[in-house]
Amino acid sequence: MSGHTVMPAHAPARSLSRAARELGLKRSEFDLAVNLGRIRTVPDEGGGGRRVACAEIDRLLRSPGFPETLADSVQAVGTTEGAQIVGVPPARFTRLAKVGLVVPVKFYLNRYRAVVWLYLAEELRQFAHDGNNAFLLSGRTPDWIRGQLAAGQDLRPRNWRGRHLGFLLRQAEGPWQQAGALAAFLAPAQVAEIVTDPCERSHLNRFRPTPPAHGVPGSPAAHLVEKITTADDPDEIGWLRSDLARALEEARTHEPAPRPANIATPTPFPAKATPPEADPAVVTPAPTSGERVTTPDERRNSRGGLLGWLRRRVT
Repeated sequence: MSGHTVMPAHAPARSLSRAARELGLKRSEFDLAVNLGRIRTVPDEGGGGRRVACAEIDRLLRSPGFPETLADSVQAVGTTEGAQIVGVPPARFTRLAKVGLVVPVKFYLNRYRAVVWLYLAEELRQFAHDGNNAFLLSGRTPDWIRGQLAAGQDLRPRNWRGRHLGFLLRQAEGPWQQAGALAAFLAPAQVAEIVTDPCERSHLNRFRPTPPAHGVPGSPAAHLVEKITTADDPDEIGWLRSDLARALEEARTHEPAPRPANIATPTPFPAKATPPEADPAVVTPAPTSGERVTTPDERRNSRGGLLGWLRRRVT
């Protein structure tokens, strides 16, 4: 289900905060429901962000099992509660998460600046009830998991980035929004290598979503969030760069980035030729008696210059 839809013009709608209250959800639960596509939003006609159509609220209010079904579908739990749902100790649950067998849906920093990962309770129940996962929940940890953990592997940040990128792309309204979602997970230097035009880069930054958790700019918390939200694996960086380049080409075709009237659209220029090095085999003859020695400026200003003189010598 799409995270947003197009409604008829002037359709009655509610603000996100009011819609959350009418549906009996906390704002964090409501935002997660929007990301997961459980609640569809529409653009605000006044340009003030997104809203929820009254028809969408009515649909949810009339859905079977409301409000328990909706609340259960967006319940996010931490490691301790997640381990209880799966039926394993917290340490074993953490190992399963680090190798990517369970994928976090959110994170936040606690008062000690420690990362707290959250998982969908609905997905954990499905994981625990799948008979194919029984060997992962009891007995000795498989050797392949032990090997990856010994190598220091922790896929939680990368898996969260992939999942959150899916949320952002689902809600993107056009090519520039899609490009902005991809750029949000690349370091600024990586983006600058792909988006070389300053006007395009400035326009793209308008559509870069802010991190879901952040601290005071320059603070240790902000640096930690930046580390989590920025791709660091070469493979991940590679496909993000490739997708960003494709999205940028589509965005240019769909709607070129605005630029001041006195700044023209950049065009590719041929590489500047490097002047050839002097050939040590070519030696300028010394002047004979009575021959006037010309200065370098005179040689440059004379017809043909040094190049013409060399051609005459060859002839």
